Amino acid sequence: MSLTTLTAQQATTVTTAPAARAVNVTKRYGAGDATVAALDDVSVALHRGRFTAIMGPSGSGKSTLLHVLAGLDRPTSGEVYLGDTEITSLRDNRLTKLRRDRIGFIFQSFNLLPTLTAAENIVLPMRIAGRRADPDWVASIVETVGLGERLDHRPAQLSGGQQQRVAAARALASRPEIVFADEPTGALDSRSGAELLGFLRSAVDELGQTVVMVTHDPKAAAYADRVLFLADGQIAHEMHAPSADDVLDYMKNLGA
Repeated sequence: MSLTTLTAQQATTVTTAPAARAVNVTKRYGAGDATVAALDDVSVALHRGRFTAIMGPSGSGKSTLLHVLAGLDRPTSGEVYLGDTEITSLRDNRLTKLRRDRIGFIFQSFNLLPTLTAAENIVLPMRIAGRRADPDWVASIVETVGLGERLDHRPAQLSGGQQQRVAAARALASRPEIVFADEPTGALDSRSGAELLGFLRSAVDELGQTVVMVTHDPKAAAYADRVLFLADGQIAHEMHAPSADDVLDYMKNLGA
């Protein structure tokens, strides 16, 4: 079984409206003279069926932007939308349900339950939600990430790269509207990182998935369709169809 390629009509549909967007978003920490603006009046749209990388020097606000867009943190002011749903004003229980049902997450720390097998970890969010996984869909994802012979293994029996691939499969197993990845290759060797990035690229190209990734690695950013560069809490630049060399050159100018 392999990933199903989108038809031309489907490919057009997935790119017509933003999967997520921020409107005049500011995020401040502290008070008085100690106030720090991690995000300063940021507006950005993330289009469906695209792979977006977010980069910037340490303290630029890149992780804060991802967390706010994903509903993991609330902005001090401004609005955040998932599709047509404005999420900044949702109560905590509704926001939790929205994240569970409509968003996938891949973190640098794999966040796998050690007592469950790889197969059980992949479908865990759907079990918690009381939903039945589509076995054909899950099998297609498992084949793509190359975990077919490791499904019965627990995390301690897997390499770091294999654990991260389990986490990636888990993020896509519920068919989320958007996947947020926070430094997903940070704990991986170069080969494992390239395999994971290739999988995310395939998920975008062949499944129409939307992926938003924070990374510090120009090689990782080069897998994306678009790179957003943050500096001092604002979007300083964006680049389309980037090369690793182009990204590296711009990051040098930012002092990263």
